[in-house]
Amino acid sequence: MISAQNRLQLLSGNRWLTFLIIGLFAAACSPKVRTVAVQPKKNEPGKLVEKPQPANAAKPAEAKASNIALLLPFGLDHLRAGSPYTTVTLKEADISLDYYRGFKMALDSLTGLGYNYKLQVFDSKGEKAQAHSLGLNPAIRASDLIVGPVFPEDVKAFTSAYPNSRQPVVSPLSPAAPATIKSAGLITMMPPLEYHAWTAAHYINDKLKPKKVFVLKSGYSEENDYIIPFKKTIDSLSKNHIQVVYVTVIHGQLGSLIPQLTAGAQNVFIMPATNQHFLTVTLRGLDSLNSTYPVTLFGHPNWVNLTFLKGDLLQRLNTYITSSDHINYKDPGIMAFARYYRNGYHTEPTDFAIKGFDEGIYLGRLLATGDVRNLAESDFTGLHNNFHFQKKAGLGWINTHVGIYKYVNFELKKIE
Repeated sequence: MISAQNRLQLLSGNRWLTFLIIGLFAAACSPKVRTVAVQPKKNEPGKLVEKPQPANAAKPAEAKASNIALLLPFGLDHLRAGSPYTTVTLKEADISLDYYRGFKMALDSLTGLGYNYKLQVFDSKGEKAQAHSLGLNPAIRASDLIVGPVFPEDVKAFTSAYPNSRQPVVSPLSPAAPATIKSAGLITMMPPLEYHAWTAAHYINDKLKPKKVFVLKSGYSEENDYIIPFKKTIDSLSKNHIQVVYVTVIHGQLGSLIPQLTAGAQNVFIMPATNQHFLTVTLRGLDSLNSTYPVTLFGHPNWVNLTFLKGDLLQRLNTYITSSDHINYKDPGIMAFARYYRNGYHTEPTDFAIKGFDEGIYLGRLLATGDVRNLAESDFTGLHNNFHFQKKAGLGWINTHVGIYKYVNFELKKIE
């Protein structure tokens, strides 16, 4: 419904577009997107007060509807008697409902700019067999864009049933490495762990310039998913001038490192662990060293979700965390979104609702303007997520945008 010559380009720094769209959502008196197929039945948005449009507002011509298939694990079978939700399946359903609300809110908002969509919602149930079955569904195959399934194994099962490399299939919430799925049509919205490792390595090499970096390991093999790309990147950037020292820590004992530490400069540590016991005792050990040997610490991106970690301790340890989607609840855009979401759904938005909104705005506009197959020049700054995509042969498009945050005044502040 917007002519090609009038479309807005998605470039870095376009937060104004997000504010505009939030305002348009607030002005919408009823949903404009046609939603069909399986969809959640509870807590649908109420009508909002309509605001008058400017007298000189453009009236674009009616556009052909873009068809979007949304595949989420609602687990609606658990609504039947005798098959109640478990703690796990209920959490999956809550995430699905929140994401759906945010995504649909984005599409409703985009119609205010003249776009047109038909949204079909399917229950993937969080099961590989169901995902495979959906991959054979003609209605889904005929869609212009497929968003979901959510879990990596489900995405793999879906794409194996429908190996059409020309059809965009969005992995909306998982940072799983695309190499585990191997689909040329895949769009991975959440940066995989290796991009966090690369970002940390770049910052350490460019800004901190230490002679050594100490990698504190718990012994779990999954830590290598961070350690290996970090080591390759720091070696390449520093031309092997920064020494990487590996230490497997037992019971938080770090005394053996003292001969290699420097009292008059920052000692840089990497901790790619998420295990609660290991982190608790090892951070305590680092805190003891910190009084004599200044510590700078880089943590795993999942630390932002670990409630047992204490902000005062992390601040004392000069802690940095990489993140692709940290929410600043004091941001005016987030506060405005929360207000309109609350009015529409009578509940507080979760981070999954905000993800759904950001991804809906980004993908919805690219789909309607014909740019969804070429994301290289379509950077986007959203409320929750930023998008900067790179194409990888055989793996599709990958969002590579990762920010660096530091504990300041007992909260995470973005520094880069």
